[in-house]
Amino acid sequence: MRKLVLALALFSTPALAAGDILMHRDPGCGCCEQWAARVRQAFGRNVRIVDDVNRAAFQRQVGLPANLASCHTAIVDGIAFEGHVPIVDMRRVLANRPKGIRGLAVAGMPIGSPGMEVSGVRPQRYNVIAFGAARASVYAQH
Repeated sequence: MRKLVLALALFSTPALAAGDILMHRDPGCGCCEQWAARVRQAFGRNVRIVDDVNRAAFQRQVGLPANLASCHTAIVDGIAFEGHVPIVDMRRVLANRPKGIRGLAVAGMPIGSPGMEVSGVRPQRYNVIAFGAARASVYAQH
């Protein structure tokens, strides 16, 4: 609980306007910008992108298991989204707020996930993993 309070305090900076989405990314990662553009369009909110050379520390603060890491970590209304999580899954977890879920993650950078589409290349199958107080579990499959 203490980690969650600390993480939420980090997101309440004066530089963020009410409703802004904060996204920490590996510095210069272009696919993160593509994902952020989709989030911006879907939610109608500004996405503040922070190039973070020590993103692993940020990931630990939000409770992300190391094996679920990807190239960016976003916070939307207090829930963490790691990697290329589809908008449909983001909307569902934000609407339902299942007990014990601190966030959703798409580990790695699967081809075909939002922001990772490659023309002429068949999309990979991937899982969206819910993490939090309980053991990590599959939230959705794509």
